[in-house]
Amino acid sequence: MQETRLRAAGLDDIARRLAAGERLTFDDGVRLFESPDLHAVGWLANRERERRHGAKTYYNVNLRLEATNVCEASCLFCSFARLRPGDPQAYTLSLDQVFAKLRARAGQPLTEVHVVNGLHPDLPFSYYTDLIRGLKAIRPDVHLKCYTAVEIAFFADTYGMTDEQVLRELIAAGLDSLPGGGAEIFAERVRRRIAHDKADADRYLSIHRLAHRLGLRTNVTMLYGHIETAAERVDHLMRIRALQDETGGFQAFIPLAFHPDNNRMRKLPPPTASDTLRVHAVSRLLLDNVPHIKAFWVAAGIEIAQIAQWYGANDLDGTVQEERIYHMAGSRTPEALSVADIRRLIRAAGREPVERDTFYRVLERRTDAVVEPGAPSLIH
Repeated sequence: MQETRLRAAGLDDIARRLAAGERLTFDDGVRLFESPDLHAVGWLANRERERRHGAKTYYNVNLRLEATNVCEASCLFCSFARLRPGDPQAYTLSLDQVFAKLRARAGQPLTEVHVVNGLHPDLPFSYYTDLIRGLKAIRPDVHLKCYTAVEIAFFADTYGMTDEQVLRELIAAGLDSLPGGGAEIFAERVRRRIAHDKADADRYLSIHRLAHRLGLRTNVTMLYGHIETAAERVDHLMRIRALQDETGGFQAFIPLAFHPDNNRMRKLPPPTASDTLRVHAVSRLLLDNVPHIKAFWVAAGIEIAQIAQWYGANDLDGTVQEERIYHMAGSRTPEALSVADIRRLIRAAGREPVERDTFYRVLERRTDAVVEPGAPSLIH
């Protein structure tokens, strides 16, 4: 029956080549995005997902920190950034305030702190290195995934350094890996319109290439559901695949849904559930050399992130605990999930919850307790 459906969708040749371990082409990617049969595409992605990961869906116990939203860039899609200190809702945490957030979670089994910020024009570089050193001093065992490639480029340009000098100083301070934010869409047509005044695609990719050479693993993202075309999505994925062929340093690909609330692209509709599922599925099929596809529940929505575990994704992200970027753009998801919530959501989706660290090493410990003992569940 599935063969008949794939044939009717015009995807039987792609199915055969995938089964034979052949790599898909650019044109294949466009066909998958344009196929009228979403579930046939999803079936193919799930077959590839289960070949790699079986029924496992990974999560971690993490804390997300956004130390400042002051940002000199003017991305049309961003609801988080404020151009100047003192603007309404602008904030910059002192280092002590940042450290207090980690100290307040002394009893949590955290394995990762994830830090991303706006591009603040007035802070010294020492703010960022001292932030890392201070977090490491409080919890030496916690992995620090800090600063996007766009931030690295900003540091280099602002403080008169090379990208490599910036990365080496951050590594010396205790940086463990880079997050994937800032990729947006690599296509110059789109990037020029929605994010013209920050690091371009070549710079983003070159910084990840450099990070991989220096021994850092990184993630990579794509912002979808705004003005990009199917071909531009495929181009984005192909450029990721090419760099991964070269370095092998990407751990996970994370599709990020465009949210229109409270930004200058508010007239556009958000991506549909079908679009979100298709992006995860096609990503799994094209990115044959990237181990993990993450359905970030904050961006996709909890219910769609669950379904995405059958459309190519094998990761739900983690507890998060604090997240402002998507919530300032109108996300209706909770700001945190407990471990018990996450495990229940994964099981409800028919998958097997597996706690991991940042490097996807499985952690063998009892993890059904909530992150904050005694706190009410956020999922009812």
